[in-house]
Amino acid sequence: MSASDTTTAPAGRGADRPGRRVRPRSRLGDRLLKVYVWVIIAWLFLPIAVMVVFGFNDTRSKSNVNWQGFTLKWWTRLGDYPELTAAVGNSLRIALLATLITTVIGTLMGLALGRYRFRGQGATNLVIFAAIASPELVMGASLLSLFISTGVETGFATVVIAHVLFSLSFVAITVRARVIGLDRSVEEAARDLGASTWTTFWRVTFPMILPGVVSGALLAFALSIDDFVITQFTSGSLQTFPLWIWGATRMGIPPQVNILGTLIFAIGVAVAVVNTLTARRRT
Repeated sequence: MSASDTTTAPAGRGADRPGRRVRPRSRLGDRLLKVYVWVIIAWLFLPIAVMVVFGFNDTRSKSNVNWQGFTLKWWTRLGDYPELTAAVGNSLRIALLATLITTVIGTLMGLALGRYRFRGQGATNLVIFAAIASPELVMGASLLSLFISTGVETGFATVVIAHVLFSLSFVAITVRARVIGLDRSVEEAARDLGASTWTTFWRVTFPMILPGVVSGALLAFALSIDDFVITQFTSGSLQTFPLWIWGATRMGIPPQVNILGTLIFAIGVAVAVVNTLTARRRT
């Protein structure tokens, strides 16, 4: 047999087609793709880096936009603006309460949508995706009209309700995607071994969907704590962290805002890293 009679395609993809020549992947293309990805990542993290850096700016005016030197004094003076501290506290309380409510309801919704078939399921999916796709301006205005028409005074409770409504869809979809990929034979094996429906859920089903539940909860918390548009419509006289920053832009944003933003970002990253490491360890 001559050398020309042999197949030029290597083993693997495309090897079942005799005579097909497989071109090796371009190393230059791979390198350009990696550079492109890192450039996009750097572009996305650039505003966060600026926020962190200007938390150490030794500014001598109300405006914190020009670098004037390095200092740590602002980290010990977070209480110089009581209104800012109160606004951050409001944002954290709202985010935690809204996340708790949203996670419970969204998990049950995702479990039902991913496991069962029922009348009106298509309409339910449409409403969920419509809530995600609708502009925040529309949702905020509609919620404000609802509260005014029903005589509900806007404040802490209305903000929590609004945050639950716009973040519920994200949790439900995240949990639903996790439920669809479950191996039902594991639950059936638990029932065959004598476990009740309740025991099977808490000992088998819930641990398997827990990564999706945690991911949905983190997403709901992030959406709640930095929301501005919907909160502006439904907050009344209540001040949250984003609303306080918006009001302070007319006089100048102090470095304490950068520090608090850095702390919130660092806590979010730490929770995400712990969640990722825990999921890998379980896998």
